[in-house]
Amino acid sequence: MTAPVSVLVVDDSADLRLLARVYLEKAGFQVVDEAVDGHDAVEKFITLDPPPIPTVILLDNMMPKLTGLEAAAKILAHMPDQLIVIFTAYPGDEVAQEAERLGVAACVSKADLANLPTIIKDIVDARA
Repeated sequence: MTAPVSVLVVDDSADLRLLARVYLEKAGFQVVDEAVDGHDAVEKFITLDPPPIPTVILLDNMMPKLTGLEAAAKILAHMPDQLIVIFTAYPGDEVAQEAERLGVAACVSKADLANLPTIIKDIVDARA
């Protein structure tokens, strides 16, 4: 039996963290922790290494202290193979291009919240 996909959920909105957690856990994912901003995300990621390193980090982009893209750059500098999904209310070409340049696995609109488990599963399966 394979371990469930684990996720670190990062958003400055407690409501969105809760919604993401509900959708992910209902789909069988394990939420290993939550973070409230980009700086907190980097700190939490470092404390989760060694395991349980999350399979995927779900990062809001527009956050205080560090944006999701800034946090992604720091995390990927530490662990280049880490799967990161930018989860943003403001998707656009500029965000997508910067995410791709950094090595982020995907940029997903918050409007696609209900599809998040499928999107993450597809990304994890493609990496396997």
